[in-house]
Amino acid sequence: MKRLLFVLASALLAFFVTSTAAQGAVEVTTDPAAAPSGTHLANRSPEPTCVVNADLSVDCTNFVLGGVGNTNADVLLVAEYSAIVDCYNPGTNPNNPIESHETTFADSDAFTAVPSRNGQLRVDAAEASPETGLSDQTCPNPNWTPTIREGTLTLESFTYTLTFAGFDSPYITITGP
Repeated sequence: MKRLLFVLASALLAFFVTSTAAQGAVEVTTDPAAAPSGTHLANRSPEPTCVVNADLSVDCTNFVLGGVGNTNADVLLVAEYSAIVDCYNPGTNPNNPIESHETTFADSDAFTAVPSRNGQLRVDAAEASPETGLSDQTCPNPNWTPTIREGTLTLESFTYTLTFAGFDSPYITITGP
């Protein structure tokens, strides 16, 4: 019975890996050499992963790592976008853009996760949004309003990393399309 369940689970895992790879989906990698000895995903903790939403925002799950001792970890999510941005004058003719340009921009979420008692590290969710990244865009005139032209927004890529203090490379890296 255990062997049958193992075979079924392996087949199901292979199907999901093949399906997500075909869609250019999220890739999760871990590097045990870049973490305190004994680091592991805590019991009942969800797997770390990121999801690209319909509006092209990126949400990464919260999770808990055990066996980290007193080691902090820096978390960084960076989502890179491209789009055509139209600049509108809110006064004279607010329905026609005054100036348009192709641009790239990014949004990020960064924080330090600090272990609680018993060597467990609770890592909060992270998120990045094209709307937040757009707020950093400017038009030639500061009175004009930048707006992403409908149908031109593209999520070029995103990278999520969790790097433990005292280590040079990330323990967890999640990348997407």
